[in-house]
Amino acid sequence: MANAPLLAVLAAGLGSRYAKRLETGRKLDADCAGKPLGQWVLDAVAAAGLAPGVLVSGPIPPTFAAASGWRVLTNPQPQDGLGGSAAIAAAEALAQGRDLVLLLADMPMITPDFLTDLATQLGAAATRHPDGRPGVPARLPLAILPQAAGLGGDRGAGALLAGLAGLTLLNPPPGMLDDVDTAEDLAKVAALLRPA
Repeated sequence: MANAPLLAVLAAGLGSRYAKRLETGRKLDADCAGKPLGQWVLDAVAAAGLAPGVLVSGPIPPTFAAASGWRVLTNPQPQDGLGGSAAIAAAEALAQGRDLVLLLADMPMITPDFLTDLATQLGAAATRHPDGRPGVPARLPLAILPQAAGLGGDRGAGALLAGLAGLTLLNPPPGMLDDVDTAEDLAKVAALLRPA
């Protein structure tokens, strides 16, 4: 794909809602229908024919990332929220002179078709969330990456996306935005992903 965007998977969350005593990254290594939870997003990227990009991790990266072919960038302060990881990804895309596609590692239901649609948009694009607001997965054009590189806190790119003129909102397939915050969430998505 000409002028392909940099794909960035945000994987630095502490997983505190998943289990209070887990080390950073352990939630993403939990078994989800036969493979690590975080691997589902990387496999969807590969199935979409998109090149691996960067995975933003906390100081202890998830085990699945080591053999993934994705370059791992470290967020030294993952406790400060998703915005810091998004800023690290934006700074990397800016340095490479490329648009950025932001993905979350704990969203295993993302589909290759949706990723292809998102990655091939010509401008800013985001996923329409149930409340109508734009959110990730999202494509941020190069022109707004300086702003994105200044993100912080737990809101991520949502507020930045909401203020963009000409933003394309893509409707996700049913269930795609199901993320895994708890062990119960993991059991639910694993049941959906498990082969019949």
